[in-house]
This record gives sequence, C-alpha cells and structure tokens, in this order.
Amino acid sequence: MASFSLKVTRLALHATEKVSPRLAGRLAFELFSLTPARQPKGDRARRVFQAGEALFSAAERISFTTGQDRVAGYRFGARNQTAPTVVVVHGWGSRAEYMAPLSAAIAKLGFEVIVIDFPGHGRSSGNRFNMLKAVQAIAAAADLYGPFDSAVGHSFGGAALMVAAGGIIPSIPPVMPGKIVTIASPSEMAGVFRRFAGMAGLSRKGLGHMMERVRHVAGVGIEAFDIAAGMDRLSIPVLTVHAEDDKEVAASHALRYANSGGDVRLYWANGLGHRRIISDAAVIAEVTAFLRQVEGSAVA
Repeated sequence: MASFSLKVTRLALHATEKVSPRLAGRLAFELFSLTPARQPKGDRARRVFQAGEALFSAAERISFTTGQDRVAGYRFGARNQTAPTVVVVHGWGSRAEYMAPLSAAIAKLGFEVIVIDFPGHGRSSGNRFNMLKAVQAIAAAADLYGPFDSAVGHSFGGAALMVAAGGIIPSIPPVMPGKIVTIASPSEMAGVFRRFAGMAGLSRKGLGHMMERVRHVAGVGIEAFDIAAGMDRLSIPVLTVHAEDDKEVAASHALRYANSGGDVRLYWANGLGHRRIISDAAVIAEVTAFLRQVEGSAVA
C-alpha cells in the first residue's frame, strides 16, 4: 500500500473507530478487499508484463461469469481428451501475464493450460476481491474446463487452490485436482488480516470486527482458513515452493505446510523473494518435474 494511501487509511479508520469499532472493522474489510491498479508499475514489471503478453499472443482468450463477476483468462497448449489439464492462478494484485513463463513451460509438457485473472485483476471485471470470489472463479473454471489434473498458484492464488480443494467454503463443492503447487503462499488467513490491521492502525477490537466479516461473506469464520491445519485430510501430493527471504509471506508458512502431516514436498528457492520466484528457471524446472511425476513426493 502506497504511503499516502496508507496514511489516509489510518486516519479514516482511526476516526471511524472513535465512533464505532464495529463500523471500523467493516470499513477495514472493504478497504482490504479493494484491488490495486492493474497496470504494471516500474520498468521491470512492464518488461515482464509485455513478455507475458507475447507468450499468450497465440492462446485462446476465454471468459466466463461467476456470481456478479466476469472472469477472463487464457487457454493454450494441448487440445485432446487424453491431455492432462492444469489451472494456473496468480496472487493478489497480479495478473495472468506474470504467470506466463511458468504456464508456457507447463504447456510444453503436453498439458492443456487454463490461466485465469481473478475478479478485480487483469482483464476480469470488478474492483474487489476476497477468498470467496477466488474460489468461485476456480470452481467455475473447473466446471468449464476441468476436471483439473493439477493446479498451480502463486501467493494468495496458491492459498485459494488449497481452500478450494479442502472444501472450506460450505457453499462451494470441493475442487480437487490430482496435484497442487503453491508458490510463496500463505498457510492461514488470520495472520494476513493481522498484518493489514497493523499497517492500517486498526485496534484489536476493530480487527475482531473485521474478521467477523469473513463469516458474513464466506459462511465460515476466519479460523476455518487455517489451511495447513487441514492438510493431513487431503489425499493429494503438494509441492510448496518458497524463499526464506520472502518479505510479503514469511517462510514460516512454507514450514507449516511441510510439517502439516500431508503429502507435501518443500522446495526452497532462496534469494528470489516473493515475486521473482514465479519466473525463475530453477523454480519452473522444479514445478514441471513435479507435474510430470506419476506418484506424489514425500515431505522434503
């Protein structure tokens, strides 16, 4: 969050909390749900985006609706009934084009690849996003293009895949691919809310009301989104890729996945931080090798 926007947010929440902590919590949830500008910021991001556009230039553009959102994406790679299908999803504030190098490498394996822009991102509609919207988009994509043999997600997208597979949101049937790859993904959502509340200057009471909105929106409380706690109930192999120097999603989340009791392989991609990790050649090689394997890997 830009420094000016953060200052305005802190002032607004501070003033609202004086009147009503409950109202401040609701306002904080709405502010948290707003998606950032879609255009790349900075020269490096612009170059990565343009390279992604070029890689997707020959892909079929897809579009479908879920709830009140129009979801856009790309479909490319193999097109036959025997080809395995993989869905690829980005993180908060990102878009499909940033996932293009990884998606293209997966397509070269002979897979059909579905890459979607979450609501409020890329070419999709809207300006608000939350876990419910993410899982709705994944479920709708699965209905149209699935079942998915594998799923790959970066950051919030990886967490959303795990929520979808675990059937955590009661109104949406589980979307269970054969394998999941999470890259720099959080293992629970309460900590994500606490970090935002800390940045925004929200009090503990206001944070509690902010978390209450999760139950109102998703039908379950924030405690249900402790993804790692339910990993042992998922009978599918998972590859978790993370960097110990990730400043946006702490490396402890990767350790929680690895120590969850599930069929999890942990791959450290140190030195790549939170964003460069998705286009690194070694990471792409690790992910594609995992997707090629017939059997799942044990915990690293």
